[in-house]
Amino acid sequence: MAELSFASVRVGDTLPPLTVPALDRTTLALFAGASGDHFPYHIDTDAARKAGMADVIGHGMLSMAYLGRLIIRWVPQAALRRLDVRFVRITHLGNVITCTGMIMEKEERDGEKLVRVEIQAADQFGEVKTAGEALLALP
Repeated sequence: MAELSFASVRVGDTLPPLTVPALDRTTLALFAGASGDHFPYHIDTDAARKAGMADVIGHGMLSMAYLGRLIIRWVPQAALRRLDVRFVRITHLGNVITCTGMIMEKEERDGEKLVRVEIQAADQFGEVKTAGEALLALP
C-alpha cells in the first residue's frame, strides 16, 4: 500500500470508518471523570428523567472525541489544522456510533497541501449525532 500523501488521495475518497462499542454508563462515567463534565443529564438518571429524557445521554464532546480518533487513525495528530463540529442530535444509551469521513476538497495554501474532510458520527440507525469537517495537512 502506498504511503498516504496529498498526491495519493482524491476528492471523494473515504477514511476507514471507526465504530465504537454501544454507549453505556461506564463510558459516560469515565468520560465525565476525564473531561470534568459532570453535567447531571450525562450521569444522573433522575435528573435526565426530570428534564423529560428517558435516561442519561452521551456527552456531545464524547462524539467529537470519537471523530478526533477517526482522523488520527488516518493521519498523524500533527497533520490536524482545524476541527469544526456541530452537535446535531442526542446520543442515547445503547447507541453504536460509527464515524466516517470523506475528502471534499484539496488545496495548497501558504505552502501547505491541505485536504478538507467532511466528518460525521452516526448511530446504528443512520441518525447523525455530530457532524463537521477537518482540515488536514498532508505531505
